[in-house]
Formats: sequence, structure tokens, C-alpha cells
Amino acid sequence: MKKRLARSRSDRKLAGVIGGLSRYVGIDSTILRVIFIILLIPTGFFPLAVVYGLLAFVLPHEEEAIR
Repeated sequence: MKKRLARSRSDRKLAGVIGGLSRYVGIDSTILRVIFIILLIPTGFFPLAVVYGLLAFVLPHEEEAIR
């Protein structure tokens, strides 16, 4: 079965983007969340927040990606 990038319904804090990304990449979601928060500081918050928002809007949920 081909892996698909989708938002997670079970591993989520806000929209499930990082949970889905961690499942797709194969890294623990806690590590990705910490990396995301650390990267927010030097980027000035705005660019990563926009990317997260766009991914939350564009990525389907797990059940929708399976179909």
C-alpha cells in the first residue's frame, strides 16, 4: 500500500497536521512538534504558521485519504 500524507485523527493537538506528517515520515510526533516550536522562534512565527494553516486546509483526514 502506498503511503499518503494526511492529517491524523488520533494523533492531534490542533489540526492533526504534525501527527500525519510524523506518520508519513516515520518520526515520533513529539519530536516533530518540538522541532516545529523551535523553528517558530527564528522564523518569526508567521511563515510556519501560514504553512501549517495551509496544510490543515489542504490535507485530507486519514479516512478520506484511504479511499
